[in-house]
Amino acid sequence: MSSKRFELIVFDWDGTLMDSAGAIVTALQTACQDLAIEPPGEEKARHIIGLGLQDALREALPELPSKRYRELSERYRYHYLARDHELALFDGAFDMIGELDHAGFLLAVATGKTRNGLDRAMRSSGLLSSFHASRCADECHSKPHPQMLLELMDEFSVAPEATLMIGDTTHDLQMARNANVSALAVAYGAHPRPVLEAEKPLGCVANVAEMRAWLTRNA
Repeated sequence: MSSKRFELIVFDWDGTLMDSAGAIVTALQTACQDLAIEPPGEEKARHIIGLGLQDALREALPELPSKRYRELSERYRYHYLARDHELALFDGAFDMIGELDHAGFLLAVATGKTRNGLDRAMRSSGLLSSFHASRCADECHSKPHPQMLLELMDEFSVAPEATLMIGDTTHDLQMARNANVSALAVAYGAHPRPVLEAEKPLGCVANVAEMRAWLTRNA
């Protein structure tokens, strides 16, 4: 892959590089059941993926008394961590990141995970050394606020027009727009293709192989 347009490529993590959206939905729904809270349906639970945990819970369960979000967070983390070791990268993601790194792109992650959660996932996946920087929801404003992208661009002195955001949710695409950054949507994660395409990304890919091909042609 040779650099044509972008210097900095920023990836979302859950649902974009790691096949974890299903585990997030199940952990949220099971946590609600533990606490006798009516769980959100599949579509609503998938919609909040990519947000910081507290923002996600407030959006998924807006009628819940605020004092209960903490205990729900604890139960969510318990169930998610119970399956954490089972999660894996999407097929082809590891090799694709290695190629981009070898080609000289600056690679970063912008995620709704916590710092501890991202570091754990990056170590277990073998990708920790492939990324040059990352930003997490417990360090920045939650998506779609542009802070994560603005800080990453500032760290590397890269202009918005030389930056690409890749993600599987409208939160990712709206964050890119708010930072004046181009975006590529992936339709195999948390949000369905029609809502992603409504945000008018540069493209929308169906799997990692398509993403890899798109980047070869356009990055």
